[in-house]
Amino acid sequence: MIETKKKSLAEDRFFGPDPQQREIAASLFRGIADLPLICPHGHVNPAIFIDPNYSFGSPVDLLIIPDHYIFRMLYSQGIALEKLGIVCQEGEMQSEQDHRKIWQIFVDHFHLFRGTPSSIWLDYELRMIFGIEQELTTDTAQTIYDEIIGKLATPEFQPRTLYKRFNIEVLCTTDGVDDPLEAHQVLSSSDWNVRILPTFRPDQVIDIVSKNWKTNLEALEKTSGIDIHNYVSFINALENRRVYFKSLGAVATDHATQSPYTEELTAQESETIFQRALHGKVMPEDAIRFTGHMLMEMAKMSVEDGLVMQLHTGALRDHNTVLFERYGHDIGADIPVQTEFTSNLRPLLKKYGNNTKLTLILFTLDETCYARELAPLAGHYPVIKLGPPWWFHDSLNGMKRYFEQVVETAGIYNTVGFNDDTRAYLSIPARHDMWRRASTNWLAGLVVRKIIDMDNAERMAQELAYKLAKRSYRLEIPQGG
Repeated sequence: MIETKKKSLAEDRFFGPDPQQREIAASLFRGIADLPLICPHGHVNPAIFIDPNYSFGSPVDLLIIPDHYIFRMLYSQGIALEKLGIVCQEGEMQSEQDHRKIWQIFVDHFHLFRGTPSSIWLDYELRMIFGIEQELTTDTAQTIYDEIIGKLATPEFQPRTLYKRFNIEVLCTTDGVDDPLEAHQVLSSSDWNVRILPTFRPDQVIDIVSKNWKTNLEALEKTSGIDIHNYVSFINALENRRVYFKSLGAVATDHATQSPYTEELTAQESETIFQRALHGKVMPEDAIRFTGHMLMEMAKMSVEDGLVMQLHTGALRDHNTVLFERYGHDIGADIPVQTEFTSNLRPLLKKYGNNTKLTLILFTLDETCYARELAPLAGHYPVIKLGPPWWFHDSLNGMKRYFEQVVETAGIYNTVGFNDDTRAYLSIPARHDMWRRASTNWLAGLVVRKIIDMDNAERMAQELAYKLAKRSYRLEIPQGG
């Protein structure tokens, strides 16, 4: 029998090397470690909470195939995606069906993830959720695979049980504008007293150059019950769906654009572009102008109905054309691009920037914007809040850079704390653990340097871990609720 060393997570992980700072960070962390998790933006499938016999499948189904962080790294080292179980849409190559083989490939190359958020999250999941003490190595791969399989077959690993174990207070999903929200209907009418809420995402009907735009528009017609034949009926359908999302508890919308460009079109311009799109005659600038205008429309609707507006920018999607054509969207080839906010958002801010009925939460993949644009904008306009470091920057170093560049101008109260933004359900507590440790370590540094005292550090830790997110997303439970 091969002897392997046991591995546990250090209690003071992620804290800085200075002894005084470590001690203060540990004290601050203990004060917030057990706070409930507020998860106001993410991509967990709500359907997993309906079936009492739901199965996560194999460790590969759960931890590898859905995770673009993992297969993009493996692909960068020359490992074919078919070997990881990714299905080729063109049918040229058969994907590997043996999940034990896929798991072994992953573990054999796990050294590639050393020092990355992926290894931090997986270590947490293995140790803290599955209770696995063996180190993940080539020799232990199959034993750990069997142990995970055994755990997943128990009632303790049903999604609802894990929801309680993770101490989640609110979980928001992200749902297409045409989604009938059947899972949310079931959950809202069940006697399971939790808050799992939809989020309104209309991107698929706003992107008029998408090859699926007409199909998506037809789906919107079906779910809204509105015949969409012109721009006005299009807006009516969107408003109809927002009302329905709100009826099932939605508190926010979500919008993903490469650029935060905004522009207000005239009624005639809007109609002309929309008609060109309906007839397949979109002109080169139409998509940019229409998307910019629709961000204005979404802001207007949020002023009227109170839904918090989220804007994620700065990703050039499907950069690797070959992979996109073979495997479709979301295969890990999205790359950050330079982003400009000050001029691009000015039309929207001119009209709505001083209206306290609107909350606009900004996310970017361009960190150069933090100190130069985003912090000054958030530090002035009442409508703007800054989302946490996102995607490529959801890391210890990314969080450190965020605090250093944003807070001295915007403070923490113009940020929204943390959201995990994941479709990997079991990674949620791991991501919140990293944020809480990173934020308390940063606060401890301020205490050591006598910038703030311990009492204020404790208050700020509570805000960053829990209160800011709850307040920013208007998640306070209404009276009588």
